Amino acid sequence: MKKIILIVLLLYGGHTAAQIQTDSARVYYRVGKAELDPSFHGNGVTMERFLDRLREITADGRYRRFNFRITSYASLEGPLSLNQHLYEARTREFLDYIRRHGVRLPGEVNVWQDNCYDWEELEQRVLRSDIPFRAEVLDVIRHTPEWSYGNGGERKEYRKQRLMVLRGGVPFRYMKRHFFPEMRCSAVLLTCEFEEPEPPRPLPPSVLHDTVYIVKRDTVYLPAPRKPFYMAVKTNLLYDAALVPNIGVEFYLKNNWSLSAGWMYGWWKKDRIHWYWRAYGGDITVRKWLGKAAREKPLTGHHLGIYGQVLTYDFETGGRGYMGGEPGGSLFDRASFGGGVEYGYSLPVTRRLNLDFTLGIGYLGGKYYKYTPADGCYVWQETKQRHYFGPSKLEVSLVWLIGHGNINKGKGGKK
Repeated sequence: MKKIILIVLLLYGGHTAAQIQTDSARVYYRVGKAELDPSFHGNGVTMERFLDRLREITADGRYRRFNFRITSYASLEGPLSLNQHLYEARTREFLDYIRRHGVRLPGEVNVWQDNCYDWEELEQRVLRSDIPFRAEVLDVIRHTPEWSYGNGGERKEYRKQRLMVLRGGVPFRYMKRHFFPEMRCSAVLLTCEFEEPEPPRPLPPSVLHDTVYIVKRDTVYLPAPRKPFYMAVKTNLLYDAALVPNIGVEFYLKNNWSLSAGWMYGWWKKDRIHWYWRAYGGDITVRKWLGKAAREKPLTGHHLGIYGQVLTYDFETGGRGYMGGEPGGSLFDRASFGGGVEYGYSLPVTRRLNLDFTLGIGYLGGKYYKYTPADGCYVWQETKQRHYFGPSKLEVSLVWLIGHGNINKGKGGKK
């Protein structure tokens, strides 16, 4: 959705202690745009009513002095240079829209601007909402300096960057959906008086094009915030119990997607008793994380995935044996190949540990041999081709969370 410009118009009339007239209107801008589009969100009807009211006020001979004040804002998406351009352009566009419709602006036009972001309005919206991690968001807005400066003196948007990376970007995405559309706005105040008041001290007209920026908060030199990094190292406890050592890694990409890879290698044998327990291979999985837990903390909660796997094996426990692939060949000569879809849930256990439960269903195929031990030798009996459909992946994995910000809140350690 492309969104909003808020205009609040307060119209005052009468003597110092006489009647006061008020009026208000709201029109909307598309995101990233400065054009006031009459066809968008009822803007045409709203502005027609406001222009009629403005013509009525300016034509009324009772009003002897007017003051027209404008303050514009942009939302937090996009680079600072673009947002500065947008809020200045929206102020000019609003004034030009009035002039294009033949209405003369009364009196002087003053631009009141010290920032392209309305932090006070954002704080109030956070207070009234159910945004995830609200206390942490408010702490950043209230106590984080707006600017930081690098070694070369370049200015960086410190508070905005902190909000963007907070909790993996979950609160920022909420604000983008629910708050930012109504923060692309211009606030306009028209004051009308009967008698000549004390001459105002307006800003010069050049402010419309050469905006003066006044930073309200003290500037503090701070390093740029560290970006969060989410990675996991894991082992499948079921394979470990079957004496097949294994290890896996998983990397969080973005937008609740991750990439996982695992490898197992167990190579045990006892020729004396004809006992073989051999398996090795690996898999690669692409996962999409779902649900409230995943939105609040990456690599946590429900996940769906697509996986591919390759493995070979040699199992014999004193009788008939089964060997996957060509005897003596490489992994790809001996391998069975498969793939499928999986579902799982990753449960927080401690500050840096999860338990991940996963079941995969798919296809597993490849050549395998049957053999039996006889007189100290292994006698081939037959060769078969496997075509298996069904459960082909089962994990109960212990997951170690690695990376800056990759912790489970409320599971021990620092809060």
